[in-house]
Amino acid sequence: MEKVGLNRNEVLRYLGYRDQAIDEKMEQQTDRLMDELKDAAAVKYICRTFRIEKGKGSVLIGDGLLELPGSAISRHLEDSEECILMAATLGSNVDKRIRYYGKIDVTKALIFDACATAYIEAVCDELCRKIEAELLEKGWALTFRFSPGYGDLPISIQKNFLKALNAEKEIGLTASSANILMPGKSVTAIMGIVDKTCRNNDKSGCNACSNNGECAYKRMEE
Repeated sequence: MEKVGLNRNEVLRYLGYRDQAIDEKMEQQTDRLMDELKDAAAVKYICRTFRIEKGKGSVLIGDGLLELPGSAISRHLEDSEECILMAATLGSNVDKRIRYYGKIDVTKALIFDACATAYIEAVCDELCRKIEAELLEKGWALTFRFSPGYGDLPISIQKNFLKALNAEKEIGLTASSANILMPGKSVTAIMGIVDKTCRNNDKSGCNACSNNGECAYKRMEE
């Protein structure tokens, strides 16, 4: 994937800014760290398409390769016969840079961390756009990204999720004993493949989240 753009407003959103003006010094520092982040990031990703089988209160992926329990993921995939599992990471150098700045300059650490969070989301957005562009030519579309930990889909599936993708070997992505992704600036997600006439654009991103009304990081355009 080519270098993905990084929006300063998204970085500021993760820093807690909402429509506030920032001074020139903050603006320049943020822009410098955005550039530094993009240079440090080693973007890797993997996507695989699986058939799904719907059970009572769960969804089975790839002939039982992975079970996704919970009513939320069942609703998410209710119009799908296939889904795409994806994993993406910015690589370990980004984590190292965040730790480094955490020791010498807390402000830089916070800004760099926000840059990384915004960037991995931008990477995932671009990846999904490319996948969906190919699907639309065939009359299909994607649902929004649904990650372990959303709704009642437990984060405890993380290791089995990565195993289904062979993510450790393919992109160097693992999960800790507490099911935290390593490297930290990484994302795993499930997208259903649906007929493009079934796609509900009102149930995507922040609009789909149960914490939509209270979240400090809600997307500005929403």
